[in-house]
Amino acid sequence: MSGFSSWLQKTKKDLNDQVKKFKNKDFMEAVVAGCAIVAGADGSIDASEKQKMAGYISRSEELKVFDMGDVINRFNHYVGNMEFDAIIGKQEALKAISKFSGKPEIARVIVSVCCAIGAADGDFDPQEKAAVSDICKTLGLNPSEFNL
Repeated sequence: MSGFSSWLQKTKKDLNDQVKKFKNKDFMEAVVAGCAIVAGADGSIDASEKQKMAGYISRSEELKVFDMGDVINRFNHYVGNMEFDAIIGKQEALKAISKFSGKPEIARVIVSVCCAIGAADGDFDPQEKAAVSDICKTLGLNPSEFNL
């Protein structure tokens, strides 16, 4: 009977993780898309920016259920789109972020992570601030709330 109980516990936990993953996939996409926009804003993607994003995701209760390989793949997807065509790539990333427009609590978390990514290399430069400001506008937030 204890074998069945442990199987049941594991199955329940796996199911909870799957539900969490499904429920938060849009949030993961938005965070990663925002990070890609900010990381690419100054023309180069610094290793510290990738590490900061990966660190945030691995510590986030809502996002740590995601495989880091999937997260990096999505980040590279958005970065690749922006490298191919900056305007279209950024629009696609903003589209993923826009799902949280009108949800200020979640939107503020997304913007806060993006600000941290911008400052990850020790210099939150004007292009990165402008990128975060665009993200704020997409989310219906006032950029001045984040000193932008």
